[in-house]
Amino acid sequence: MTRIALLAFAIIFLACASTPAPATTTPSTAPAEQTARDVLADLPHERVEYHIQRFTGEKRAEFASYLTRKADYEEMIRAKLRRRGMPEDLVYLAMIESGFNPEARSLAEARGIWQLVSDTGRRYGLRIDDTLDERLDPEKSTDAALSYLSYLYNRFGSWYLAAAAYNTGENRVGRIMTETTGNETGTDADYYRIWDQLPGETRDFVPAMIAARRIGRAPAEYGFGR
Repeated sequence: MTRIALLAFAIIFLACASTPAPATTTPSTAPAEQTARDVLADLPHERVEYHIQRFTGEKRAEFASYLTRKADYEEMIRAKLRRRGMPEDLVYLAMIESGFNPEARSLAEARGIWQLVSDTGRRYGLRIDDTLDERLDPEKSTDAALSYLSYLYNRFGSWYLAAAAYNTGENRVGRIMTETTGNETGTDADYYRIWDQLPGETRDFVPAMIAARRIGRAPAEYGFGR
């Protein structure tokens, strides 16, 4: 009996030793911010719904013209966003800034489809003088605008905060974030934490952009293009 028991033990031992260890799953090494960088979040908020109602109601004709002009620039802008690893839906930031009107001009003398002011345009390599204004060049102004947005995302850690800073000024958003949260860097949800401290136009800038994105992704569902 002892020999049989020892033999059985040896067989079990050898079987266990020869069984391969369970495969381990290697966790993703991609940092969280890299994943987030590719995505423009769609956070629910009453102001998003408000702008959907405006764009499909009293502003329907105006928004329809935005959608028509979008076709002239969308492919170029999305291609540039893809190459940079940025959310393609940032195309809707340009829609809200200018309605894709290359002749658009603001009271602050921002111009072009991205509504860049002259200082920002020059900061990102555009020629702006008495003979040439490259803010009116759709491709060159897109390159400058995306470089600026990429910088803003790296500074604030959020596309919502980057969009707010693009619209109202980076130092203003940095100051408000620091006073409210203790840090410039934040999340998309922090946009709504500082929402009531932003200028009126900027309060509605991100909700309008998200509303435009929802409609632009499925225009027929909202009665456009029928």
